[in-house]
Amino acid sequence: MEYKDYYKILGLSKSASSDEIRKAFRDLAKKHHPDKNPGDKNAEEKFKQINEAYEVLKDPEKRKRYDELGESWRSYSGNGRRASDFDWSQWTSHSQGRTGGGDFSDFFESIFGGGFGSSGRRSATARPVRGEDIQATMDLGLYEVLKGAERIVTIEGKKIKLSIKPGVQNDQILRMRGKGAPGINGGDFGDLLIRMHIIKHPDFEVRGTDLYTDLYIDVLTAVLGGKVNLKTLDKVVSITIPPGTDSGKTLRLKGAGLPEYAKSEVRGELYVRILLKVPKSLSDEERRLYQQLLELRNRQS
Repeated sequence: MEYKDYYKILGLSKSASSDEIRKAFRDLAKKHHPDKNPGDKNAEEKFKQINEAYEVLKDPEKRKRYDELGESWRSYSGNGRRASDFDWSQWTSHSQGRTGGGDFSDFFESIFGGGFGSSGRRSATARPVRGEDIQATMDLGLYEVLKGAERIVTIEGKKIKLSIKPGVQNDQILRMRGKGAPGINGGDFGDLLIRMHIIKHPDFEVRGTDLYTDLYIDVLTAVLGGKVNLKTLDKVVSITIPPGTDSGKTLRLKGAGLPEYAKSEVRGELYVRILLKVPKSLSDEERRLYQQLLELRNRQS
């Protein structure tokens, strides 16, 4: 019976991380999947080896046992204490979530025993196993949050059209069923999970469906009041500044925020903080008028 180098089968070093093991399995399983290689016995055998290697290396306990035995597994299994002499009940309970299906090699059975089936060896009939979920992140601008968007994403070589409804929230996860990794032995495909990341906007702060922004006005408008144009996320509106408006005062524009998810007719508020813009340079005439105003205020006080 030949020693099986599970690391070599997956093209990995012995120091490979869990993520590296998972990625290698996905890539190789996709390449050698029987559905993509109908009638190819070599691909079918390779696929079985990939599943067997992943079954061991993905599980920290199995991997540790495999690493401890190494190429000395023969002496271990031949000294009267086979691995099957151990209590594998804890591992057996986890086998229902295994990736590979049936027909593991004699090498595998010699190390891990027959604890994967009720008769001591697993059934030769492999059960379907659902494919793994794939996770990804997508960046969105605020205007796309407001109006919704359509994107084409490429996942593991596949182009997928994604329709995003208005009002998606930061860190919200959109699930596309059946767009993940392929299943094993006819099992269902996993899902594609896309986490939304809202790109920071230079003018607007997002809090739920509400938006916050600053509006600078001159001193005269703050004192006397007046109309000022403000560019919201999707249009320009005219807002009224009441006379005697203090710097830091906040005005609320109802329904000018972001929509609720999938309810574009329901929108949050836009909160506008008023800040004074003090002129940095004055003409002689302006300076004279400000001076007169100051003198007038001093006489009245």
